[in-house]
Amino acid sequence: MKCPFCHNDDTQVLDTRVSEEGDAIRRRRRCTQCEKRFTTFERIELAMPYIVKKNGSRSDYDPTKLRSSLMLALRKRPVSAAAVDSAVNHIEERLLSSGEREIHSVQVGELVMHELKRLDKIAYIRFASVYKSFEDVAEFRDMIEEFSPVRRPRKKK
Repeated sequence: MKCPFCHNDDTQVLDTRVSEEGDAIRRRRRCTQCEKRFTTFERIELAMPYIVKKNGSRSDYDPTKLRSSLMLALRKRPVSAAAVDSAVNHIEERLLSSGEREIHSVQVGELVMHELKRLDKIAYIRFASVYKSFEDVAEFRDMIEEFSPVRRPRKKK
């Protein structure tokens, strides 16, 4: 670690402590040349993966796009803002924990569908109908039947 005062490369660590939040390490250092003291912090650097679109182009992860996709599917549905926040956080955790530098937009779409299925079935069907580009009514009906209760034949009396 270079001294911020004289730019000497040789410094000593005098004290090391974990921050109160537990997300950083604080180190008290002393320069061996000018004897001045300074503090450094070490923090985890997490970077979201780049999103690879269907056409092969790459873009930065945008949490606003993710939230607006969820909100569009959930429009006029009885889902709280806290539940949406939780879904966004869960998707972001999955993206970070993948350890990948790039992730295909299809995978992000699958994560969104998983969260919507958990939050609200109608929103899930709305999103899926656009995301999966249904070509005809039969595909839409198949999706709806996935959530329909199984009907048992009536017994004859």
